[in-house]
Amino acid sequence: MAFPLCSSIISHKLFINVSTTPSAPHRTFYPTHFISCFNSVKCQDPPRSGRSRIICLSKKDLTKRISHLKSLIAIVVLSVQITFSLPLFGSDSWFISPARAILYSPDTKIPRTGELALRKAIPANTNMKAIQDSLEDISYLLRIPQRKPYGTMEGNVKKALKIAVDEKDSILASLPAELRERGSLVYASLIDGKGGLQGLLQSIKDQDADKVSVGLASTLDTVAELELLQAPGLSFLLPEQYLQYPRLTGRGTVEFTIEKGDDSSFSAVGGEPRKTATIQMVVNYQLISNLCVQIVIDGYSAPLTAGNFAKLVMDGAYNGAKLGCSNQAVLSDKGLDKNSGYSVPLEIMPAGQFEPLYRTTLSVQDGELPVLPLSVYGAVAMAHSEVSDEYSSPYQFFFYLYDKRSAGLGGISFDEGQFSVFGYTTIGRDILPQIKTGDIIRSAKLIEGQDRLVLPKEGAVWTAPA
Repeated sequence: MAFPLCSSIISHKLFINVSTTPSAPHRTFYPTHFISCFNSVKCQDPPRSGRSRIICLSKKDLTKRISHLKSLIAIVVLSVQITFSLPLFGSDSWFISPARAILYSPDTKIPRTGELALRKAIPANTNMKAIQDSLEDISYLLRIPQRKPYGTMEGNVKKALKIAVDEKDSILASLPAELRERGSLVYASLIDGKGGLQGLLQSIKDQDADKVSVGLASTLDTVAELELLQAPGLSFLLPEQYLQYPRLTGRGTVEFTIEKGDDSSFSAVGGEPRKTATIQMVVNYQLISNLCVQIVIDGYSAPLTAGNFAKLVMDGAYNGAKLGCSNQAVLSDKGLDKNSGYSVPLEIMPAGQFEPLYRTTLSVQDGELPVLPLSVYGAVAMAHSEVSDEYSSPYQFFFYLYDKRSAGLGGISFDEGQFSVFGYTTIGRDILPQIKTGDIIRSAKLIEGQDRLVLPKEGAVWTAPA
């Protein structure tokens, strides 16, 4: 099948804390699939109230019990080894490094929303990224229950403010000439505008968590707006062999209208039920209508995948396409009769890198994470090609219905780094679980981003090798 998502639901019943030595600085937690039940045997000697119970054993009985205990330990260790292919005691590889334990680390900081993932994916001035990183940390600090670390938050904002003021010339110089006037207005708003850094700093000093949360969201939106002005195109060169592909050199907006395949209706929050719903793939966080699902298609991190998808939409390839549902995704049909798509290589931008990798997956267990993670509810990605997992399907895409109950302790999907993610649902996520197998895409429109879509020369078509 073109969409081999992991379908197993992992049930964490028992956690074993493993460490080689008392001085080891890291601990690794392994989720296991079994529950060990032990039958208790009543002792002949009844307990006496008010006294500690001491049992005296003969040498023969003690030997028996030790032998029984060793057998029991061997069974438990064997069960763990079978479940995870772990080495037996005595092997140096029993200790797992923190990088390889990333799937099970509860401290892994992975974006939990499409908006956050998209902000992090914008290629912008290094000073703006430093400001953004300092502010993003406040989002994690706000999650701390009870007493909030307002002092740390204040330090983060002051750091961001100092960078913004000291590096003003560098920040504005990185803007294209035609956008510099607009960028100057956005910069002024970031410093002292409504929802700017000065206002956020005052909310923190007032120690009002609700105001801090609202102010932080507003400030980060302003940061993203300025960063998008700094990034009018791709920050890297595509490999020569892929220049004949359609490519998106920024972000674009796609709007889907979904029609129910039966007589049921979509339920809107605060509205009347409808038989159709609008799903939008949007850039720049624009809300257009009710009952819509917004998705940003990101050419900054996946130019070939997003470009191919945008071209298909413009060609009307998805009009009338049927949808199917699994426990993890909403998929378009395979489109076997569609010939307008390109079999693009698997395209994934690793975090910390400047350009995507092609035809290769990421090893999450070795610490590799993508800039656009799959582990976000409503992530949009292409299915695998029928030919090879090194290529994406030329047509079939899916909405990923992320569920933390089916992920590692770090909240990372077990399919992370295996698919070309090229966008996120940002508004209307409540529509996704209402889509059922048999529902139909009535229409798909590219309503923004046509000017960023670079099409190949006429007749230049490439397909994956057989």
